[in-house]
Amino acid sequence: MKEYDFAVIGSGIAGLSFALKAAKHGSVAVITKRKGADTNTAWAQGGIACVTSDEDSFGLHVRDTLEAGAGLCDEAVVRMIVTEGPERIRELAELGLQFDEREIGGHRELDLGKEGGHSKRRVLHVQDVTGRQIEETLLRELVRQSHVQLLENHMAVDLITAAKLGFAAEDRCLGVYVLDEKTGEVETIRSDRIVLATGGCGKVYLYTTNPDVATGDGVAMAWRAGVEIANMEFIQFHPTCLFHPEAKSFLISEAVRGEGGILRNNRGEDFMKRYDPRGSLAPRDIVARAIDAEIKRSGAKCVFLD
Repeated sequence: MKEYDFAVIGSGIAGLSFALKAAKHGSVAVITKRKGADTNTAWAQGGIACVTSDEDSFGLHVRDTLEAGAGLCDEAVVRMIVTEGPERIRELAELGLQFDEREIGGHRELDLGKEGGHSKRRVLHVQDVTGRQIEETLLRELVRQSHVQLLENHMAVDLITAAKLGFAAEDRCLGVYVLDEKTGEVETIRSDRIVLATGGCGKVYLYTTNPDVATGDGVAMAWRAGVEIANMEFIQFHPTCLFHPEAKSFLISEAVRGEGGILRNNRGEDFMKRYDPRGSLAPRDIVARAIDAEIKRSGAKCVFLD
């Protein structure tokens, strides 16, 4: 049995960011079922929305987010994420991540993109591989930490709780059972502090832009352990994905529409204007529903991005 002060399940931006902070306070195990970089984070293309321009404001970013959330957002959480965003960007920059810049008027400034639902340009990016660069930056820093052990090809199987072990005391989490995929052995990892940063479950659908690792393991483990699960009805389908009968589908970044790409139906019409005044730059849920409705109405197999 191995014992750690913290056990983090998942090696995307959430898990790695927490692990780096936790390493200042004790030993940390980062558990991931594939290689460290095999995460949803690494597939993210567009960038990170953050207020960095004098033409933007926290108030505008909060407003845009609440509008895109159709009244379902927790406003306090939205405000916290928006206002603390610049500090998180600064932390990434201190770790060596370099966001794209452009030269304007003899000086360099961040090259900000614009995506659906945003009223201002506020998306920081590293070309169109932002997630991959963030993942690699965090992993480089992680391996420098003497108190952190990265357990690759280790699949978390189930949380260990006092109730499951038959203890009479108040139920709490005591650790996690982990399958070493190389040896086939199930190991016990003991820790009083378990962090589930395992991402979503998009891969349960036949058609998805999610990578193979997005199988909802963490949600299932939490449910079995009696943890309260919320918002499971909110599954986002990215609206733009390559459709080709002879090629593997892949996500087409929202940044393409941010730079002027227009969605058109099989008659060449800019159909999004019928569904939302923001057209092809409406929030993702609106765009996804509109594409679905347009395909069903016309009988076409796809729409087009011009």
